[in-house]
Amino acid sequence: MAPEVRIMANAREILEKLIGFPSVVGSANAPIVSYIRDYFVALGAHVSELPGPEGNRSNLFVSMGPRDRAGIILSGHTDVVPIEGQPWTSPAFALRQGGDRLYGRGTSDMKGFLAAAMAVAAGVNAEKLRRPLRFEFSYDEEAGCRGVPHMIEAIPSICALPASCIVGEPSQMIPILAHKGKAAVKFTVEGTAGHSSRPDRGLNAIHGLSTLLAKAVAQSDLLKHGQQNELFLPSYSTLQVGVIEGGLSLNVIPQFASFDVEVRAIPGAEPYSLLEPIFKAFPELEKVGLKVKADRLSEYPGMELPEDSDLATLMTRATGRNPIRAVSYGTEAGLFAKTGIPSIICGPGNVDRAHKVDEYILLSELNECCSVLDRVASDLAA
Repeated sequence: MAPEVRIMANAREILEKLIGFPSVVGSANAPIVSYIRDYFVALGAHVSELPGPEGNRSNLFVSMGPRDRAGIILSGHTDVVPIEGQPWTSPAFALRQGGDRLYGRGTSDMKGFLAAAMAVAAGVNAEKLRRPLRFEFSYDEEAGCRGVPHMIEAIPSICALPASCIVGEPSQMIPILAHKGKAAVKFTVEGTAGHSSRPDRGLNAIHGLSTLLAKAVAQSDLLKHGQQNELFLPSYSTLQVGVIEGGLSLNVIPQFASFDVEVRAIPGAEPYSLLEPIFKAFPELEKVGLKVKADRLSEYPGMELPEDSDLATLMTRATGRNPIRAVSYGTEAGLFAKTGIPSIICGPGNVDRAHKVDEYILLSELNECCSVLDRVASDLAA
């Protein structure tokens, strides 16, 4: 069997095993981490398991080749979104093939990339690498990139800072150079409960929340006319309220009310700063006795890789495809870029298939990813 054919066959086998782990976001991930760790240990790689503060989840960082030199990270997350409420036609955590399609939760987002990266690693002769090939497997990306910051913080204690990072989120193997940053916050107002017939004896939390909500809506409209970047659709930073909660009954003055808001900021704009008009309204509510708090739910910065950068040139050559300049969703790439590691997005699958019933990846996409990553690994040995 030719080496490239063997890599592709191994990738399919590895993907079947990865899909078999129900590594749902927010849950313990020891089984899938142990499988990946043992796989790389058997290859003779240097493996660092990095437990997170949650106590039941870990990141995994793997290095092949000289650890004192800069190299490339192949980056992906092990967690997947839940399947509850989705009427799958076959078990979601068992890989099923139908023609060129491989079905299973996480096939596109993003265990297909993990499988390809692991298969390629088996064909790498670490002693011949002039620059190292590294792998990172993070947790809780689907909860707002909560796991990877702990790993990025640990990298300097493990090896030299990598020169670049390829984040394998589904892009149909088309390199993506930029994405927006994001911040999500829950705003909660606490008042005083009471009977609705005596509003003079209570403090209505929903009424107070409406003041903050009005500020959010006004800021959303203002952003449309603010800083622009024509690479993105839409070309401006956005703000939306996605969840509102509050009240027990119509005849009860509500004691609590809250809303969840997210901002997606074009590169150069700090996501949390776009929420400032909401924070500035706090004193108005506190003056009448209401309590207000803000809980950060998730965050990651935007990123923008120059089209003429070494990494963009490498991935254009390796894929044979011109890059997409920008997308409006976000990834862990922004966190690597903020640390000073130039990053790009490129992986098999399609984001439009992610998180859906009967999620799938094309076998041809998986094979193409193997070929591209094999070229990247060969470049490190040149």
